[in-house]
Amino acid sequence: MSATSPAAKKDRKFRGVVVINRETCKGCAFCVEFCPLGALELESDYNAKGYHPPFLAKPELCNGCDMCGHFCPDFSIYGYREKLEQVAA
Repeated sequence: MSATSPAAKKDRKFRGVVVINRETCKGCAFCVEFCPLGALELESDYNAKGYHPPFLAKPELCNGCDMCGHFCPDFSIYGYREKLEQVAA
């Protein structure tokens, strides 16, 4: 079962969260390139330094693995997992 299949999404007990400091980002796009699930893209807008920071374009794909944070040379991004609450049926 792939990580993006409907069954995999239903069984997930957490969701990925990405925290981005737009102003310290230099737009290298390492986070975008190394995201194993393709959840990140670069913004079309510029930050104060004139770079395109990333944003979480596909939040449903993010699993909070923090691969983006591991590759960021400026520590401008990191990911983590947030536990989903059980919904009573």
